[in-house]
Amino acid sequence: MQELAGLLQQLPGIKSIEFRDVKKLAELLRQSPEIGSIEVKGWFGSRVVITRTNNAAGPAATAPVYQDPAAVPAPAPAPPPEAPVVAPHLKEIKSPMVGTFYQAPEAGAEPYARVGGRVSPGATVCIVEAMKIMNEIESEIAGVVKEVCVEDGQPVEYGQVLFRVDPNG
Repeated sequence: MQELAGLLQQLPGIKSIEFRDVKKLAELLRQSPEIGSIEVKGWFGSRVVITRTNNAAGPAATAPVYQDPAAVPAPAPAPPPEAPVVAPHLKEIKSPMVGTFYQAPEAGAEPYARVGGRVSPGATVCIVEAMKIMNEIESEIAGVVKEVCVEDGQPVEYGQVLFRVDPNG
């Protein structure tokens, strides 16, 4: 364990980690069988990895691994998340403000709009609470609700899709 702390002191960017912190991490690793390793990233690409070993006679943690940032290739960018496939004929009802989405006027009441239900222009489809003010959101189109895109009580952003409506339904 003291060797590990000595190595940590030599790594650039991780000098602020103390021996007692490493000891706590090793103890956490030893007591938590569901954790296989712990990685601490420092400045300038430096990192320390403490890994569980399966050796019953050996220590619970191995020596840290230091990688020179110049020698480490940049990770491949994650592929962009796939956009949900939306039927092109569906129209969207979007939030006109930031706030909290509510499907009904009060807890336990029937929702204003539900999947399979009809909406018409001017009909209230939900409430968006903003700054303690309940704002009734009205539909601008007529049709059948095909999708409710937000769960009750969840925060919504300006322009976020709340409902998808089939105007031909």
